[in-house]
Amino acid sequence: MGFRIPAIVRQASFSAAKATRKGLEVPKGYLAVYVGDKMRRFVIPVSYLNQSSFQQLLIQSEEEFGYDHPTGGLTIPCKEDEFMSVISQLNEQ
Repeated sequence: MGFRIPAIVRQASFSAAKATRKGLEVPKGYLAVYVGDKMRRFVIPVSYLNQSSFQQLLIQSEEEFGYDHPTGGLTIPCKEDEFMSVISQLNEQ
């Protein structure tokens, strides 16, 4: 049910205590980002960092958090559906 975006590995809520678990390791060539009010964790390809639409999300992140992200990882301050829309567009390219 629902839709699935294959280029993203979505994982449940993140906590610092879970960070050392092997299941939460990020594969080479990917990075973890935290999105939305619930700080959902997404693992995305690093190649997205070069895309202008994703760079706009990074600018929002810098404006809101600077370089001090509350989760210890990259936090994107937007709604999950907005993030999923950007990622879906990147997957189509």
